[in-house]
Amino acid sequence: MSETAYQVIIGLEVHVQLRTKTKLFCRCSTEFGAPPNTQTCPVCTGTPGALPVLNRRAFELSVQTAVALDCEIPQLTKWDRKNYYYPDLPKGYQISQFDLPLSQNGHLDIVDPESSQTRRIGITRAHLEEDAGKSMHDEVAGKADSRIDLNRTGTPLLEIVSEPDLRSAAQAKVYLTELKLLLTYLGVSDCNMQEGSLRVDANVNLHLPVGDQTVATPIVEIKNMNSFRAVERALHYEAGRQYRVWQETKQTINDVPKQTRGWDDQAEKTFGQRHKEESSDYRYFPDPDLVPVLVSAEQVAEVRASLAELPVALRGRLESTYDISAYDADVIVNQGRALADYFIATAEACGSGKQASNWIQQDILRTLNDEQIEIADYPVSALQLAELIDAVNQRRVDNTRAKDVLQEMQSSRTDASTAMKALGIEQVDESDLEALCKTLVEGNPGIADDVRNGKMQAVGALIGQAKKQNPNVNPGRVREICLSIITGESVG
Repeated sequence: MSETAYQVIIGLEVHVQLRTKTKLFCRCSTEFGAPPNTQTCPVCTGTPGALPVLNRRAFELSVQTAVALDCEIPQLTKWDRKNYYYPDLPKGYQISQFDLPLSQNGHLDIVDPESSQTRRIGITRAHLEEDAGKSMHDEVAGKADSRIDLNRTGTPLLEIVSEPDLRSAAQAKVYLTELKLLLTYLGVSDCNMQEGSLRVDANVNLHLPVGDQTVATPIVEIKNMNSFRAVERALHYEAGRQYRVWQETKQTINDVPKQTRGWDDQAEKTFGQRHKEESSDYRYFPDPDLVPVLVSAEQVAEVRASLAELPVALRGRLESTYDISAYDADVIVNQGRALADYFIATAEACGSGKQASNWIQQDILRTLNDEQIEIADYPVSALQLAELIDAVNQRRVDNTRAKDVLQEMQSSRTDASTAMKALGIEQVDESDLEALCKTLVEGNPGIADDVRNGKMQAVGALIGQAKKQNPNVNPGRVREICLSIITGESVG
């Protein structure tokens, strides 16, 4: 198949569970992991006569997100009932937003992984709605029955709908990663996909050149994807499947209605579920139990002024202020605000952003990943790491042994000086080091001749001998002194 045979058109719908203690229209807890059907009440289960009351905090978090996505926020937004039947939807309708959402026409900038160019992805709308319950299918035990847990019913969701501006599965993964990072920086959600706090539906079809025209294949919505990697694989598969179907049938978007397909992660393929409903099928109408919400321009301005530094701005600041590469800034920022603050504190204390970045990326992140901990739980503080970097710069310890010092600092939860003493690391007096180097040079005339003849790597043998006689010597300083003695040139 030619790489130019078609263009993939992708739009994503991301459902984000907002970080609130209670549900969207009642006081039931949103805590994850409670026994089934223990976090319900007449409101979220749809008992006749029970009236919903809007959770102010959920609306505030939604507005924060909309402002961060540079969306337009109208002065009036209302609630609608989206009517459909499903076993885990006890009311027979979902309170959502249809024609007057709380925000629309925003954008999120990403870096295209192929071209490394910035690409702007439009945000169609971001609106609030309540979640449905959860169907639990018991097939493993052989009962083949389904049970309903309504704990999640009524949980506040922010649905963020992108324009069909993504052109590859890789771009979709980058978009989702950047969106998740933005949401976690804002603190509006924990975005834990394993707990259902972030769920993704992908809409995809193909545009194919036919003669002097472009035709589009039927749109497919893919569901059941539980990771960003699964989204990427599903989009890869579905693009290929649609192209094969088009080659066989030549059916276009005008011939077949939109279809919903599920993703089988083990089989790595999509499977048909149903034809996708249109908005008219849901029979939207204004919810009679909820009044519209008014949002003033002053309120939006206040939210905009209160926003914390967003990832894109932080990346730029780390690059310019601490003289690190765009790649390094991206790695640090993508780990979360807590690690970025740790880096800033370390760089400020040791005076070198590059060294702070290197130590964090090469050593600290490895420890965090191996031990599955957050930077807040890491036993070495930013000031202690800066002290270790200073010790290296002052040649009190060489880079190799500094790694051992860091390990001792981690295990003993102590500072660099104490860890160095525990390992028997002491700074060698300069006069003693010069005497040792002189003895080594005089005792190895062949090596000295090799160096004079341009084989500078030969001095490595002298460094090895020096380390054997005194493990505390600094290899870099031994090299400098030995070369100075051999060449007769002064080295500081």
